[in-house]
Amino acid sequence: MTTPRLVAFDLDDTLAPSKSPLDPRMLETFASLLEVVPVAVISGGNFHQFEQQLVTPLRDREGLTLEDLHLLPTCGTRYYRWQDDDWALQYAEDLTDEQKTRALAAIEEQAKQAGYWEERTWGDILEDRGSQITFSALGQAAPVDVKKQWDPTGEKKDHLRRLVQEQLPDLEVRSGGSTSIDITRKGIDKAYGMRRLAEITGIALEDMLFVGDRLDPEGNDYPVKALGVPCHAVQGWEDTDAFLTELVPTLR
Repeated sequence: MTTPRLVAFDLDDTLAPSKSPLDPRMLETFASLLEVVPVAVISGGNFHQFEQQLVTPLRDREGLTLEDLHLLPTCGTRYYRWQDDDWALQYAEDLTDEQKTRALAAIEEQAKQAGYWEERTWGDILEDRGSQITFSALGQAAPVDVKKQWDPTGEKKDHLRRLVQEQLPDLEVRSGGSTSIDITRKGIDKAYGMRRLAEITGIALEDMLFVGDRLDPEGNDYPVKALGVPCHAVQGWEDTDAFLTELVPTLR
C-alpha cells in the first residue's frame, strides 16, 4: 500500500485491553504517530470510555496537540473534534426510542434463550448509548482476564449476533469487544464512520490505513475492510505497538 495520510484504529484489544487505559508504552507510540499524521479512533465504546482509556492520558502528555485526532465512539455513530480547548460533537446518528426498545428486548431475550445471560456480572449488561445499544455479557466493568475466559474463540458472540440480527433485520448487529454485541441503525457502522471521516478531512479512503482486531466477517471492524480501506489485522495492543514502531519512522 502507499504511505497512509491518516491512520485509524479500533480501541479495545487493538490499542488497549478491554475497557482499560492505554499501556504507557502504547501511549508513547500512539503519541509519536499523532505527531506525524492525522489519527482516528473508531470503536464501540461511548465517549466516556474514550476519555478514560485514551483522551485523559493524552491530555497529560506535554507538547502534544490534539487537533489532528478524530474520535468516533459507538462504532462511528458519533464524531468528536478538538475545538476551543475541548471536544465538540460533530454529529450523532441516534436510534429512535422505538428502535432502542426493540433492540434491548431482542438482545435480552436471545441471550437468555442461548444461555448467555450470566448471573455474576460487573456493572451494566445492557446500555443505551443513544446511537448504539450495547450488550456486555459480564457487565461493562468485568475484569479483563475474566472476559477473555468467557468466549476465547468468539463463538458465543458470533452465535448471539446472528440470533439477534435475525430478529432485528432493520438494524445493524455486530460483535464488538471481547464479550459485547453492538446494535446501531442499519448501515450506520464503522464503514459509515470512515466515509464521513473521508468527507470531513478530504482524505480519500484508499489513502487511509485501518488497524483492528475484529476484521473477520462477524466482527465490527469488518465493514471497514469490506469498504476497501487498506487494513492491518492485530491480536492485541502489543501487536499494534510493534507494527507502529516500524511504521512511524517511514512517515517522518
